[in-house]
Amino acid sequence: MSYIAKIKNLDNREVAFEENDSLESILKKVEKDLPYPIYVAKLDNAYRALTHLCTHDCTIEFLDLRNSQAWLVYQNSLTLLFIKCVHDILGPKVLVTVKNSLNKGLYITLNHHLEEEEVRKIEDHMHEIVEKDLPIVKEHYNKYEAIRLAKSLKQEETVRLLESITNIDDIEIYSLEDEVQIFYNLVVPSCGYLKLFALKQFKNGVILRYPHPQDPNVIAEYVDQKQMYDAFSEANRWGKLMGVNFAVDLNESIISGRIEDLFLLQEALHEKRISDIADMIKEKGSRVVLICGPSSSGKTTFAKRLCIQLGVNGFKTLYIGTDDYYKELHERVYDEDGEPDLESIRAIDTDLFQNNLIDLLEGREADLPHYNFNTNKKEFGKRIVKLEKNQLIVIEGIHGLNRQLTERVDDAQKFKIYISPLTPVAIDHHNRLSTTDVRMLRRMVRDYKFRNRSAEGTIAAWPKVRAGEDTNIFPFNSEADVFFNSNCIYEIAVIKKYAEPLLKRIRRNQDEYAEAQRMLSFLKYFDFIYDESDIVNNSIIREFIGGSVIVKN
Repeated sequence: MSYIAKIKNLDNREVAFEENDSLESILKKVEKDLPYPIYVAKLDNAYRALTHLCTHDCTIEFLDLRNSQAWLVYQNSLTLLFIKCVHDILGPKVLVTVKNSLNKGLYITLNHHLEEEEVRKIEDHMHEIVEKDLPIVKEHYNKYEAIRLAKSLKQEETVRLLESITNIDDIEIYSLEDEVQIFYNLVVPSCGYLKLFALKQFKNGVILRYPHPQDPNVIAEYVDQKQMYDAFSEANRWGKLMGVNFAVDLNESIISGRIEDLFLLQEALHEKRISDIADMIKEKGSRVVLICGPSSSGKTTFAKRLCIQLGVNGFKTLYIGTDDYYKELHERVYDEDGEPDLESIRAIDTDLFQNNLIDLLEGREADLPHYNFNTNKKEFGKRIVKLEKNQLIVIEGIHGLNRQLTERVDDAQKFKIYISPLTPVAIDHHNRLSTTDVRMLRRMVRDYKFRNRSAEGTIAAWPKVRAGEDTNIFPFNSEADVFFNSNCIYEIAVIKKYAEPLLKRIRRNQDEYAEAQRMLSFLKYFDFIYDESDIVNNSIIREFIGGSVIVKN
Protein backbone atom coordinates (compact mmCIF):
# COMPACT_ATOMS: atom_id res chain seq x y z
CA MET A 1 0.00 0.00 0.00
CA SER A 2 1.28 3.48 -0.87
CA TYR A 3 1.19 6.58 1.32
CA ILE A 4 2.16 10.23 1.06
CA ALA A 5 4.68 12.08 3.21
CA LYS A 6 4.64 15.87 3.24
CA ILE A 7 8.22 17.12 3.78
CA LYS A 8 7.75 20.17 5.98
CA ASN A 9 11.18 21.72 5.40
CA LEU A 10 10.76 21.40 1.63
CA ASP A 11 7.57 23.48 1.46
CA ASN A 12 5.41 20.41 2.16
CA ARG A 13 6.60 18.61 -0.95
CA GLU A 14 4.71 15.34 -1.31
CA VAL A 15 6.71 12.13 -1.53
CA ALA A 16 5.15 8.70 -2.10
CA PHE A 17 6.34 5.72 -0.06
CA GLU A 18 5.33 2.14 0.61
CA GLU A 19 3.99 0.83 3.91
CA ASN A 20 6.83 0.11 6.37
CA ASP A 21 9.38 2.15 4.45
CA SER A 22 11.86 3.71 6.87
CA LEU A 23 12.38 7.42 7.35
CA GLU A 24 15.89 6.81 6.01
CA SER A 25 14.51 5.46 2.72
CA ILE A 26 12.20 8.48 2.36
CA LEU A 27 15.15 10.77 3.15
CA LYS A 28 17.15 9.29 0.25
CA LYS A 29 14.48 10.58 -2.15
CA VAL A 30 14.93 14.20 -1.09
CA GLU A 31 18.32 14.55 0.62
CA LYS A 32 19.95 16.20 -2.41
CA ASP A 33 17.58 19.17 -1.89
CA LEU A 34 18.41 19.61 1.80
CA PRO A 35 21.25 21.97 2.76
CA TYR A 36 22.97 19.79 5.39
CA PRO A 37 23.23 16.10 6.41
CA ILE A 38 20.24 14.73 8.30
CA TYR A 39 20.47 12.75 11.56
CA VAL A 40 16.92 12.44 12.89
CA ALA A 41 13.38 13.37 11.89
CA LYS A 42 10.26 14.85 13.36
CA LEU A 43 7.37 12.61 12.28
CA ASP A 44 3.95 14.16 12.94
CA ASN A 45 5.57 16.34 15.63
CA ALA A 46 7.41 13.50 17.40
CA TYR A 47 11.16 12.85 17.21
CA ARG A 48 11.91 9.55 15.50
CA ALA A 49 15.13 7.78 14.54
CA LEU A 50 15.76 7.42 10.83
CA THR A 51 15.22 3.65 11.23
CA HIS A 52 11.59 4.26 12.20
CA LEU A 53 9.07 2.59 9.87
CA CYS A 54 6.26 4.71 8.41
CA THR A 55 2.79 3.18 8.16
CA HIS A 56 0.44 6.03 7.23
CA ASP A 57 0.18 9.40 5.52
CA CYS A 58 2.34 11.79 7.52
CA THR A 59 4.23 15.03 7.81
CA ILE A 60 8.02 14.76 8.13
CA GLU A 61 10.60 17.37 9.05
CA PHE A 62 14.16 16.17 8.49
CA LEU A 63 16.53 17.66 11.05
CA ASP A 64 20.17 18.63 10.63
CA LEU A 65 22.63 19.89 13.25
CA ARG A 66 20.96 23.31 13.42
CA ASN A 67 18.26 21.53 15.43
CA SER A 68 19.08 20.80 19.08
CA GLN A 69 17.71 17.25 18.97
CA ALA A 70 19.77 16.37 15.89
CA TRP A 71 22.83 17.80 17.64
CA LEU A 72 22.19 15.57 20.67
CA VAL A 73 21.68 12.54 18.41
CA TYR A 74 25.03 13.22 16.77
CA GLN A 75 26.75 13.51 20.17
CA ASN A 76 25.12 10.33 21.49
CA SER A 77 26.12 8.41 18.39
CA LEU A 78 29.71 9.65 18.54
CA THR A 79 29.86 8.71 22.20
CA LEU A 80 28.82 5.13 21.43
CA LEU A 81 31.43 4.97 18.66
CA PHE A 82 34.09 6.35 21.01
CA ILE A 83 33.25 3.83 23.77
CA LYS A 84 33.41 0.99 21.24
CA CYS A 85 36.85 2.05 20.05
CA VAL A 86 38.19 2.64 23.58
CA HIS A 87 37.19 -0.90 24.51
CA ASP A 88 38.62 -2.32 21.28
CA ILE A 89 41.99 -0.58 21.84
CA LEU A 90 42.31 -0.51 25.64
CA GLY A 91 40.11 -3.37 26.76
CA PRO A 92 36.50 -3.76 27.98
CA LYS A 93 37.26 -2.88 31.61
CA VAL A 94 38.06 0.78 30.86
CA LEU A 95 35.26 3.00 32.20
CA VAL A 96 34.28 5.93 29.98
CA THR A 97 32.62 8.93 31.63
CA VAL A 98 31.14 11.83 29.64
CA LYS A 99 31.67 14.84 31.89
CA ASN A 100 30.40 18.01 30.19
CA SER A 101 30.47 20.26 27.16
CA LEU A 102 33.86 21.99 26.99
CA ASN A 103 36.22 23.60 24.47
CA LYS A 104 33.66 23.21 21.65
CA GLY A 105 33.31 19.48 22.30
CA LEU A 106 32.58 16.85 24.94
CA TYR A 107 35.07 16.39 27.75
CA ILE A 108 35.38 12.65 28.45
CA THR A 109 37.49 10.94 31.12
CA LEU A 110 38.66 7.35 31.50
CA ASN A 111 39.82 5.33 34.49
CA HIS A 112 43.02 4.87 32.50
CA HIS A 113 45.87 7.28 31.87
CA LEU A 114 45.73 8.00 28.15
CA GLU A 115 48.93 8.33 26.17
CA GLU A 116 49.05 10.44 23.02
CA GLU A 117 49.64 7.34 20.90
CA GLU A 118 46.55 5.68 22.39
CA VAL A 119 44.40 8.71 21.53
CA ARG A 120 45.66 8.54 17.95
CA LYS A 121 44.85 4.81 17.73
CA ILE A 122 41.33 5.34 19.09
CA GLU A 123 40.68 8.16 16.61
CA ASP A 124 42.03 6.12 13.68
CA HIS A 125 39.85 3.18 14.71
CA MET A 126 36.80 5.45 14.86
CA HIS A 127 37.48 6.59 11.29
CA GLU A 128 37.87 2.96 10.17
CA ILE A 129 34.45 2.06 11.57
CA VAL A 130 32.87 5.14 9.98
CA GLU A 131 34.40 4.14 6.64
CA LYS A 132 32.91 0.64 7.00
CA ASP A 133 29.53 2.21 7.87
CA LEU A 134 28.85 -0.38 10.55
CA PRO A 135 25.19 -0.47 11.63
CA ILE A 136 23.96 0.64 15.06
CA VAL A 137 21.22 -1.75 16.14
CA LYS A 138 18.44 -0.75 18.52
CA GLU A 139 16.66 -3.24 20.77
CA HIS A 140 14.00 -2.80 23.42
CA TYR A 141 14.69 -4.34 26.82
CA ASN A 142 12.39 -4.50 29.78
CA LYS A 143 13.69 -3.11 33.06
CA TYR A 144 15.00 -6.43 34.37
CA GLU A 145 16.85 -7.25 31.15
CA ALA A 146 18.39 -3.77 31.23
CA ILE A 147 19.45 -4.27 34.85
CA ARG A 148 21.17 -7.54 33.91
CA LEU A 149 23.00 -5.72 31.10
CA ALA A 150 24.08 -2.88 33.40
CA LYS A 151 25.37 -5.44 35.93
CA SER A 152 27.39 -7.18 33.24
CA LEU A 153 28.88 -3.79 32.27
CA LYS A 154 29.58 -3.06 35.96
CA GLN A 155 27.58 0.19 35.71
CA GLU A 156 26.58 0.26 39.36
CA GLU A 157 24.84 3.64 39.25
CA THR A 158 22.66 2.49 36.31
CA VAL A 159 21.69 -0.67 38.17
CA ARG A 160 20.67 1.37 41.23
CA LEU A 161 18.74 3.84 39.09
CA LEU A 162 16.78 1.20 37.16
CA GLU A 163 16.02 -0.77 40.32
CA SER A 164 14.60 2.36 41.95
CA ILE A 165 12.28 3.39 39.11
CA THR A 166 8.77 1.93 39.08
CA ASN A 167 7.22 3.72 36.10
CA ILE A 168 9.43 2.41 33.29
CA ASP A 169 9.56 -0.92 31.50
CA ASP A 170 10.92 -0.11 28.05
CA ILE A 171 14.58 0.81 27.73
CA GLU A 172 16.40 1.32 24.44
CA ILE A 173 19.65 -0.62 24.05
CA TYR A 174 22.10 0.17 21.24
CA SER A 175 24.66 -2.26 19.83
CA LEU A 176 27.68 -1.49 17.67
CA GLU A 177 29.07 -4.93 16.90
CA ASP A 178 29.99 -6.29 20.35
CA GLU A 179 29.58 -2.95 22.15
CA VAL A 180 26.19 -2.80 23.89
CA GLN A 181 25.11 0.30 25.84
CA ILE A 182 22.03 2.01 27.24
CA PHE A 183 21.23 5.43 25.83
CA TYR A 184 18.24 7.52 26.80
CA ASN A 185 18.04 9.34 23.48
CA LEU A 186 18.09 8.42 19.80
CA VAL A 187 21.13 7.58 17.67
CA VAL A 188 21.86 7.42 13.93
CA PRO A 189 21.25 4.19 11.94
CA SER A 190 24.92 3.54 11.15
CA CYS A 191 28.40 4.93 11.66
CA GLY A 192 28.64 6.32 8.14
CA TYR A 193 26.61 9.30 9.38
CA LEU A 194 29.46 10.28 11.74
CA LYS A 195 32.03 11.62 9.30
CA LEU A 196 32.96 14.78 11.20
CA PHE A 197 34.81 14.43 14.50
CA ALA A 198 38.25 14.71 16.06
CA LEU A 199 39.91 13.74 19.33
CA LYS A 200 42.20 15.99 21.34
CA GLN A 201 44.03 14.85 24.46
CA PHE A 202 43.07 17.07 27.38
CA LYS A 203 43.90 16.86 31.11
CA ASN A 204 43.14 13.28 32.21
CA GLY A 205 40.88 12.57 29.25
CA VAL A 206 39.97 13.78 25.77
CA ILE A 207 37.86 16.37 24.04
CA LEU A 208 35.58 14.70 21.50
CA ARG A 209 35.09 17.43 18.91
CA TYR A 210 32.28 17.70 16.35
CA PRO A 211 30.36 20.30 14.29
CA HIS A 212 28.16 22.91 15.95
CA PRO A 213 24.78 24.29 14.82
CA GLN A 214 26.35 27.50 13.48
CA ASP A 215 28.27 25.54 10.80
CA PRO A 216 27.08 21.92 10.48
CA ASN A 217 29.66 20.97 7.84
CA VAL A 218 32.79 21.85 9.81
CA ILE A 219 34.29 20.60 13.08
CA ALA A 220 34.06 23.51 15.49
CA GLU A 221 37.28 25.42 16.08
CA TYR A 222 39.00 24.35 19.28
CA VAL A 223 38.74 26.97 22.03
CA ASP A 224 40.66 26.49 25.26
CA GLN A 225 38.14 27.34 27.99
CA LYS A 226 40.38 27.05 31.04
CA GLN A 227 38.05 28.94 33.35
CA MET A 228 35.08 26.86 32.22
CA TYR A 229 37.07 23.70 32.97
CA ASP A 230 37.90 25.05 36.43
CA ALA A 231 34.21 25.87 37.02
CA PHE A 232 33.13 22.36 36.01
CA SER A 233 35.87 20.90 38.21
CA GLU A 234 34.50 22.91 41.11
CA ALA A 235 30.97 21.68 40.30
CA ASN A 236 32.22 18.09 40.35
CA ARG A 237 33.96 18.69 43.69
CA TRP A 238 30.69 20.05 45.07
CA GLY A 239 28.90 16.94 43.76
CA LYS A 240 31.38 14.64 45.50
CA LEU A 241 31.19 16.68 48.69
CA MET A 242 27.41 16.30 48.73
CA GLY A 243 27.49 12.69 47.57
CA VAL A 244 25.43 13.46 44.45
CA ASN A 245 27.04 12.55 41.12
CA PHE A 246 24.21 10.68 39.40
CA ALA A 247 20.42 10.80 39.28
CA VAL A 248 20.13 7.84 41.63
CA ASP A 249 22.26 9.63 44.26
CA LEU A 250 19.82 12.53 44.26
CA ASN A 251 16.82 10.19 44.33
CA GLU A 252 18.22 8.29 47.30
CA SER A 253 18.87 11.58 49.13
CA ILE A 254 15.20 12.48 48.68
CA ILE A 255 13.93 9.06 49.82
CA SER A 256 16.25 8.93 52.84
CA GLY A 257 15.22 12.39 54.08
CA ARG A 258 18.72 13.80 53.56
CA ILE A 259 17.52 16.47 51.12
CA GLU A 260 17.27 19.20 53.78
CA ASP A 261 20.99 18.76 54.42
CA LEU A 262 21.65 19.23 50.69
CA PHE A 263 19.60 22.47 50.71
CA LEU A 264 21.78 23.87 53.49
CA LEU A 265 25.10 22.62 52.17
CA GLN A 266 24.40 23.96 48.67
CA GLU A 267 23.57 27.42 50.02
CA ALA A 268 26.69 27.38 52.19
CA LEU A 269 28.82 26.56 49.15
CA HIS A 270 27.18 29.34 47.12
CA GLU A 271 27.58 31.86 49.94
CA LYS A 272 31.24 30.98 50.45
CA ARG A 273 31.92 31.34 46.73
CA ILE A 274 30.15 34.70 46.56
CA SER A 275 32.11 35.86 49.61
CA ASP A 276 35.37 34.76 47.94
CA ILE A 277 34.45 36.73 44.80
CA ALA A 278 33.72 39.83 46.91
CA ASP A 279 37.19 39.45 48.44
CA MET A 280 38.74 39.24 44.95
CA ILE A 281 36.97 42.45 43.92
CA LYS A 282 38.29 44.22 47.00
CA GLU A 283 41.82 42.95 46.41
CA LYS A 284 41.81 44.05 42.76
CA GLY A 285 40.46 47.50 43.66
CA SER A 286 37.80 47.42 40.93
CA ARG A 287 35.16 50.14 40.68
CA VAL A 288 32.88 48.46 38.12
CA VAL A 289 31.64 44.88 38.52
CA LEU A 290 30.24 43.32 35.34
CA ILE A 291 28.01 40.23 35.60
CA CYS A 292 27.12 38.29 32.47
CA GLY A 293 25.44 34.97 31.84
CA PRO A 294 22.98 33.26 29.52
CA SER A 295 19.23 33.18 29.99
CA SER A 296 17.98 31.82 33.33
CA SER A 297 21.42 31.58 34.91
CA GLY A 298 20.30 33.45 38.03
CA LYS A 299 22.10 36.72 37.33
CA THR A 300 19.74 38.93 39.33
CA THR A 301 19.84 36.91 42.56
CA PHE A 302 23.60 36.45 42.29
CA ALA A 303 24.19 40.15 41.66
CA LYS A 304 22.18 41.22 44.69
CA ARG A 305 23.76 38.60 46.94
CA LEU A 306 27.16 39.81 45.75
CA CYS A 307 26.15 43.38 46.69
CA ILE A 308 25.45 42.12 50.21
CA GLN A 309 28.87 40.48 50.46
CA LEU A 310 30.53 43.63 49.12
CA GLY A 311 28.71 45.47 51.91
CA VAL A 312 30.30 43.07 54.40
CA ASN A 313 33.65 44.13 52.92
CA GLY A 314 32.80 47.78 53.59
CA PHE A 315 31.58 48.83 50.14
CA LYS A 316 28.34 50.51 49.17
CA THR A 317 27.02 49.41 45.79
CA LEU A 318 24.97 50.92 42.98
CA TYR A 319 23.10 48.23 41.06
CA ILE A 320 22.36 48.75 37.35
CA GLY A 321 20.51 46.31 35.09
CA THR A 322 21.17 46.65 31.36
CA ASP A 323 17.52 45.78 30.60
CA ASP A 324 16.70 49.38 31.53
CA TYR A 325 18.73 50.50 28.50
CA TYR A 326 16.70 48.70 25.84
CA LYS A 327 16.08 50.84 22.81
CA GLU A 328 12.55 52.15 22.51
CA LEU A 329 10.11 50.85 19.91
CA HIS A 330 11.00 53.42 17.24
CA GLU A 331 14.75 52.77 17.69
CA ARG A 332 14.65 48.99 17.45
CA VAL A 333 16.66 46.99 14.94
CA TYR A 334 15.44 43.79 13.28
CA ASP A 335 16.99 40.42 12.54
CA GLU A 336 17.18 38.59 9.21
CA ASP A 337 13.65 37.23 9.75
CA GLY A 338 12.20 40.70 10.18
CA GLU A 339 11.64 40.14 13.90
CA PRO A 340 12.74 42.66 16.56
CA ASP A 341 16.34 41.86 17.55
CA LEU A 342 16.14 41.78 21.35
CA GLU A 343 19.11 39.46 21.94
CA SER A 344 22.11 41.30 20.48
CA ILE A 345 24.03 44.30 21.78
CA ARG A 346 22.27 46.33 19.07
CA ALA A 347 19.12 46.20 21.21
CA ILE A 348 20.86 48.23 23.94
CA ASP A 349 21.29 52.01 23.94
CA THR A 350 25.02 51.71 24.55
CA ASP A 351 25.64 55.46 24.08
CA LEU A 352 23.28 56.37 26.92
CA PHE A 353 24.64 53.54 29.07
CA GLN A 354 28.24 54.64 28.68
CA ASN A 355 27.41 58.31 29.18
CA ASN A 356 25.71 57.43 32.48
CA LEU A 357 28.63 55.22 33.49
CA ILE A 358 31.30 57.83 32.75
CA ASP A 359 29.31 60.54 34.55
CA LEU A 360 29.13 58.37 37.64
CA LEU A 361 32.80 57.38 37.58
CA GLU A 362 33.84 61.02 37.17
CA GLY A 363 31.76 62.17 40.12
CA ARG A 364 28.77 63.66 38.30
CA GLU A 365 25.07 62.96 38.73
CA ALA A 366 23.40 60.59 36.29
CA ASP A 367 19.69 60.22 35.54
CA LEU A 368 19.39 56.43 35.21
CA PRO A 369 16.44 55.24 33.13
CA HIS A 370 13.76 52.73 34.07
CA TYR A 371 12.48 50.76 31.07
CA ASN A 372 8.72 50.30 31.11
CA PHE A 373 8.05 47.07 29.19
CA ASN A 374 4.34 47.85 28.98
CA THR A 375 4.88 51.11 27.09
CA ASN A 376 8.27 50.18 25.56
CA LYS A 377 9.66 53.50 26.74
CA LYS A 378 12.41 54.62 29.07
CA GLU A 379 11.25 56.64 32.07
CA PHE A 380 13.57 59.27 33.56
CA GLY A 381 13.68 61.34 36.70
CA LYS A 382 13.01 58.42 39.06
CA ARG A 383 16.62 57.52 39.79
CA ILE A 384 19.00 60.46 39.77
CA VAL A 385 22.16 59.28 41.50
CA LYS A 386 25.75 60.20 42.25
CA LEU A 387 28.41 57.79 43.44
CA GLU A 388 29.28 58.07 47.11
CA LYS A 389 32.77 57.55 48.48
CA ASN A 390 33.75 53.88 48.47
CA GLN A 391 30.75 52.94 46.28
CA LEU A 392 31.03 50.34 43.52
CA ILE A 393 28.87 49.99 40.42
CA VAL A 394 27.46 46.47 39.93
CA ILE A 395 26.14 45.90 36.39
CA GLU A 396 24.10 42.83 35.44
CA GLY A 397 22.94 41.77 31.98
CA ILE A 398 23.50 39.31 29.15
CA HIS A 399 25.96 41.70 27.46
CA GLY A 400 27.96 42.46 30.58
CA LEU A 401 31.23 41.12 29.14
CA ASN A 402 30.81 42.57 25.65
CA ARG A 403 33.48 45.25 25.26
CA GLN A 404 31.07 47.47 23.33
CA LEU A 405 29.06 48.00 26.50
CA THR A 406 31.93 49.51 28.52
CA GLU A 407 34.60 50.37 25.94
CA ARG A 408 35.06 53.87 27.42
CA VAL A 409 35.92 52.45 30.85
CA ASP A 410 39.52 51.48 31.63
CA ASP A 411 39.82 47.68 31.91
CA ALA A 412 41.80 48.13 35.13
CA GLN A 413 38.60 49.39 36.79
CA LYS A 414 36.51 46.36 35.75
CA PHE A 415 35.92 43.03 37.47
CA LYS A 416 34.17 40.57 35.16
CA ILE A 417 32.03 37.65 36.29
CA TYR A 418 30.45 34.93 34.16
CA ILE A 419 27.57 32.95 35.68
CA SER A 420 25.88 29.75 34.51
CA PRO A 421 24.27 26.69 36.13
CA LEU A 422 26.83 23.93 35.56
CA THR A 423 25.26 20.73 36.83
CA PRO A 424 27.52 17.87 37.97
CA VAL A 425 24.55 15.47 38.08
CA ALA A 426 24.35 12.93 35.23
CA ILE A 427 21.88 10.13 34.59
CA ASP A 428 24.80 7.72 34.34
CA HIS A 429 28.40 7.64 33.09
CA HIS A 430 27.63 8.49 29.47
CA ASN A 431 24.14 10.04 29.62
CA ARG A 432 24.65 13.56 30.92
CA LEU A 433 22.20 16.28 31.92
CA SER A 434 22.93 19.37 29.83
CA THR A 435 23.25 22.87 31.25
CA THR A 436 21.09 24.14 28.39
CA ASP A 437 18.20 21.86 29.36
CA VAL A 438 18.46 22.95 33.01
CA ARG A 439 18.25 26.59 31.95
CA MET A 440 15.27 26.02 29.66
CA LEU A 441 13.35 24.25 32.45
CA ARG A 442 14.15 27.13 34.83
CA ARG A 443 12.90 29.65 32.29
CA MET A 444 9.78 27.63 31.48
CA VAL A 445 8.72 27.48 35.12
CA ARG A 446 9.47 31.16 35.78
CA ASP A 447 7.74 32.31 32.58
CA TYR A 448 4.60 30.33 33.41
CA LYS A 449 4.41 31.33 37.07
CA PHE A 450 5.32 35.00 36.79
CA ARG A 451 5.19 36.17 33.15
CA ASN A 452 1.93 34.67 31.92
CA ARG A 453 3.68 32.62 29.26
CA SER A 454 2.91 29.03 28.31
CA ALA A 455 5.46 26.23 28.27
CA GLU A 456 5.03 25.91 24.52
CA GLY A 457 5.77 29.63 24.17
CA THR A 458 9.05 29.20 26.03
CA ILE A 459 9.97 26.16 23.92
CA ALA A 460 9.12 27.98 20.68
CA ALA A 461 11.29 30.96 21.62
CA TRP A 462 14.23 28.91 22.88
CA PRO A 463 16.05 28.31 19.53
CA LYS A 464 16.26 32.05 18.94
CA VAL A 465 17.43 32.61 22.53
CA ARG A 466 20.12 29.95 22.08
CA ALA A 467 21.25 31.39 18.75
CA GLY A 468 21.54 34.79 20.40
CA GLU A 469 23.62 33.31 23.22
CA ASP A 470 26.00 31.65 20.77
CA THR A 471 26.59 35.01 19.11
CA ASN A 472 26.30 37.50 21.95
CA ILE A 473 27.24 35.76 25.20
CA PHE A 474 29.35 32.60 24.92
CA PRO A 475 32.13 34.17 22.80
CA PHE A 476 32.85 36.60 25.65
CA ASN A 477 33.01 34.21 28.61
CA SER A 478 36.80 33.95 28.25
CA GLU A 479 36.92 37.65 29.25
CA ALA A 480 35.76 36.79 32.78
CA ASP A 481 37.99 37.16 35.82
CA VAL A 482 35.95 34.47 37.55
CA PHE A 483 33.14 31.98 36.85
CA PHE A 484 30.25 31.37 39.24
CA ASN A 485 28.28 28.14 39.10
CA SER A 486 24.65 28.98 39.90
CA ASN A 487 23.39 25.40 39.81
CA CYS A 488 21.66 24.01 42.89
CA ILE A 489 22.53 20.32 42.91
CA TYR A 490 18.99 19.32 43.90
CA GLU A 491 17.17 21.69 41.55
CA ILE A 492 16.10 19.28 38.81
CA ALA A 493 13.94 17.47 41.41
CA VAL A 494 12.35 20.79 42.46
CA ILE A 495 11.87 22.09 38.92
CA LYS A 496 10.33 18.76 37.84
CA LYS A 497 7.35 19.30 40.13
CA TYR A 498 6.45 22.47 38.22
CA ALA A 499 7.70 21.61 34.71
CA GLU A 500 6.34 18.11 34.21
CA PRO A 501 2.61 19.06 34.32
CA LEU A 502 3.27 21.93 31.89
CA LEU A 503 5.08 19.65 29.45
CA LYS A 504 2.34 17.00 29.64
CA ARG A 505 -0.28 19.57 28.59
CA ILE A 506 1.39 20.06 25.20
CA ARG A 507 -0.60 18.10 22.61
CA ARG A 508 0.65 16.05 19.67
CA ASN A 509 -0.69 18.55 17.13
CA GLN A 510 1.51 21.34 18.53
CA ASP A 511 4.97 22.01 17.06
CA GLU A 512 6.51 21.99 20.55
CA TYR A 513 5.32 18.46 21.35
CA ALA A 514 8.55 16.75 20.33
CA GLU A 515 10.71 18.90 22.61
CA ALA A 516 8.25 18.46 25.46
CA GLN A 517 8.45 14.68 25.08
CA ARG A 518 12.25 14.77 24.94
CA MET A 519 12.40 16.63 28.25
CA LEU A 520 9.83 14.34 29.85
CA SER A 521 11.95 11.38 28.78
CA PHE A 522 14.90 12.41 30.95
CA LEU A 523 12.85 13.92 33.78
CA LYS A 524 11.36 10.50 34.51
CA TYR A 525 14.71 9.37 35.92
CA PHE A 526 14.51 11.97 38.71
CA ASP A 527 12.24 11.91 41.75
CA PHE A 528 10.17 14.92 42.85
CA ILE A 529 10.96 17.16 45.78
CA TYR A 530 7.42 18.03 46.88
CA ASP A 531 8.26 20.12 49.95
CA GLU A 532 10.65 22.97 49.17
CA SER A 533 9.82 25.02 52.28
CA ASP A 534 13.31 24.47 53.70
CA ILE A 535 14.99 26.13 50.70
CA VAL A 536 16.15 29.53 51.98
CA ASN A 537 14.42 32.59 50.59
CA ASN A 538 17.57 34.10 49.07
CA SER A 539 18.45 30.93 47.10
CA ILE A 540 19.07 31.32 43.39
CA ILE A 541 16.45 28.66 42.64
CA ARG A 542 13.84 30.90 44.31
CA GLU A 543 14.23 33.31 41.38
CA PHE A 544 12.45 30.69 39.25
CA ILE A 545 10.04 28.87 41.55
CA GLY A 546 9.03 31.86 43.71
CA GLY A 547 9.40 32.82 47.33
CA SER A 548 12.53 34.90 46.81
CA VAL A 549 13.26 37.73 49.19
CA ILE A 550 15.61 39.17 46.54
CA VAL A 551 13.67 38.94 43.27
CA LYS A 552 10.11 40.16 43.61
CA ASN A 553 8.32 38.32 40.79
